[in-house]
Amino acid sequence: MDGMVTHSSAHPFLDGTVKKLFIDGQFVAAASGRTFDSLNPATGQVIAQVAEGGEADIDLAIAAARRAFQGLWSQFKPFDRQNLMLRIADLIERDADELGLLDTLDMGAPIARTRTYKRWLLQAFRFYAAQAVNIYGETSRNSVPGEFFSYTLKAPIGVVGGIIPWNGPLLSQMFSICPTLATGCTLVLKPAEEAPLSTLRFAQLMQEAGLPRGVINVVPGQGAVAGARLASHPGVDKIAFTGSTATGRAVVKMAADSMKRVGVELGGKSPDIVFADADLDAAVAGAGMGCFNNTGQVCYAGTRIFVQRPVIEAFTERLTAFGRTLKVGNGLDPSVQLGPLVSAEQLATVAGYLDIARAEGARVASGGERLGGDLAEGYFMPPTVLAGVNNNMRVAQEEIFGPVACVIPFDGIEDAIRLGNQTSYGLGGALWTQNVSTAHRMADAIRAGMVWVNCYGVTEPSMSYEGLGMSGYGAKGGRRHLDEYLYSKTVWLKI
Repeated sequence: MDGMVTHSSAHPFLDGTVKKLFIDGQFVAAASGRTFDSLNPATGQVIAQVAEGGEADIDLAIAAARRAFQGLWSQFKPFDRQNLMLRIADLIERDADELGLLDTLDMGAPIARTRTYKRWLLQAFRFYAAQAVNIYGETSRNSVPGEFFSYTLKAPIGVVGGIIPWNGPLLSQMFSICPTLATGCTLVLKPAEEAPLSTLRFAQLMQEAGLPRGVINVVPGQGAVAGARLASHPGVDKIAFTGSTATGRAVVKMAADSMKRVGVELGGKSPDIVFADADLDAAVAGAGMGCFNNTGQVCYAGTRIFVQRPVIEAFTERLTAFGRTLKVGNGLDPSVQLGPLVSAEQLATVAGYLDIARAEGARVASGGERLGGDLAEGYFMPPTVLAGVNNNMRVAQEEIFGPVACVIPFDGIEDAIRLGNQTSYGLGGALWTQNVSTAHRMADAIRAGMVWVNCYGVTEPSMSYEGLGMSGYGAKGGRRHLDEYLYSKTVWLKI
């Protein structure tokens, strides 16, 4: 695909057929017969019809996952699970560009971005495949009188309910699928209704690799129906949710009735702190893309950019100029750097926050208006810089989830720490400085699950992270993530 693809039929998955649910190893229609449209946010056009899973479909998927967990899948040895994952990884290597293109069409991420997914996807599957044969318990010399031998086993938690967001479905699903396969759990996965296509296509890939029936099930549907049923169902042992804080709260409450384990990665309002001694060229580009990347639809986006007062005017001027250099458009054009927002609803949300910013006294230094012309049919908002912001404004405290940077002044290290931590969230944070002491002090002081120094947004599947406060709890990535799909069983043996 060297040039721009101009129509969705160029993708083999989008063949005009209804995209069905994947339950118990088969693609099936929804029990209700209902479907919903999947739209290309760059054009507003329908690209596929998708079966709309409801409560009955979730029930069927959970039953299939339970049968698989208790049946053939439980007989798979660690090597067998690893071997399956490596076969899937080989198919990812073959079809990564096709999978990424679905995210471009379905949620708008530029193909320049989705073409980079291949390495990350392969890292995820091969890292977790390695962990499948590295699950250990412990032995301990206990102090109980008599002759007793004690040890622990690590065992799979059971049936997992995964609920993933629309802002990066191809990558997000890996945080549910990979630990499920590595540990021997089973999964019912509900992708977001705004962007379910790459998840359904990936189910085909796993089926081709020899995935046993019922181990992974994919049920697109409305969050208030299918998602709520999954979160509250007593047959689910763990919920892994990624999405908004408001929905995450509801999921936690629904899961509490059956005391299932829960991991939630929620919103963020991450501080990105630029000191006066920073390399401003690097800081402008790094902080700019830390906020604008994926059109600002990133949970850990650095949307509160704190700049030390002596350089704030120069920084703001350069940031607005940098934003104007970014090409916004249909992500099928390989030269495009920022695509559309995912939906008309999300566009309205972002526009609403810009109205709030103006009412609060902030100044729109650049951007701030929906793009028209050739992009009028899509949901496009350009990189937007808000100046004259203070940290108490709603736009500085509430997650906008769009390409909107709030530039806020600070006076020194203590002020930066106070302002940076003045938030209900705690997912990410960053700082830009050439002073090693400042770097270490700030990295220690920022209350967030990830902190970057002189860079932003660097992640990989082998590294764990988690949130604080309204950003949720539970590890993602690395060995600690794997442990959340296992429970520890203590065994006592009288000898």
